[in-house]
Amino acid sequence: MSRADGIFVRMCEDILENGTSTQGERVRPRWADGASAYTLKSFGVTARYDLREEFPALTLRRTALKSAMDEVLWIYQRKSNNVHDLNSHIWDRWADESGSIGKAYGYQIAQLSRYPEGEFDQMDRVLYDLSHTPYSRRIMTSTYTFADLSDMHLYPCAYSCTYNVTRCPGDDALTLNMVLMQRSQDVLAANNWNVCQYALLLMMVAQVSGMIPGELLHVIADAHIYDRHVEIVRELIGRPRHPAPKVALNPDVTDFYAFTTDDLLVCDYVHGPQIKDIPIAV
Repeated sequence: MSRADGIFVRMCEDILENGTSTQGERVRPRWADGASAYTLKSFGVTARYDLREEFPALTLRRTALKSAMDEVLWIYQRKSNNVHDLNSHIWDRWADESGSIGKAYGYQIAQLSRYPEGEFDQMDRVLYDLSHTPYSRRIMTSTYTFADLSDMHLYPCAYSCTYNVTRCPGDDALTLNMVLMQRSQDVLAANNWNVCQYALLLMMVAQVSGMIPGELLHVIADAHIYDRHVEIVRELIGRPRHPAPKVALNPDVTDFYAFTTDDLLVCDYVHGPQIKDIPIAV
């Protein structure tokens, strides 16, 4: 059965059984009816996903993998902060009349910095370092720029990727690993979405760097289940589990900026029914 299902179920069970409640506290998020959105939360939740073993998509319900890939390309490839450049409507509620979400996400990845070798934006520097100094311990991106927070319509949730290269005994190619840092996560709405997004990003970067995608380490500072999600989560984690799907990329793509969602290949994805109309706290 899918290892990602097991990780997700154990995380949810721990939050439901041992998490602390924000009920009655001063909280920022609100439901659409104006009520305070309280949570059960756990601090410092970590999970490891080894892409050499399986792709970490939930089978308890379907994760829209092409949409997840499109959003990660929107941020790291198209480097956009405008929802008109995105093929889903996930970000619409945070966009202004022009479609902008402010100086957030893709805007930050596109910012240039000066290095001895010249000017690079964040993603181009990652690709350069993996090509030239793969064992560097400084290969990372971050979208959490304090000076720009007031110009962001939403503070970044998943905000930092650190890439780390290893060589496994007997392998000709290097292995590329990633640490994803996340300050906050709505577990029901976003957990597997984020996991799959950054697994795909790791796969794309590894492929164009001539490396093997290895481990994704996901660190969440505040992993929470909203009060109006509790019963949905209980039903979800009780569902039957299935083997993980087979997920690959078009092997002919060697340029990160050439990937499209058409290059995502998904086979044998058996999953439970989708959960529709999940209430989202804003």
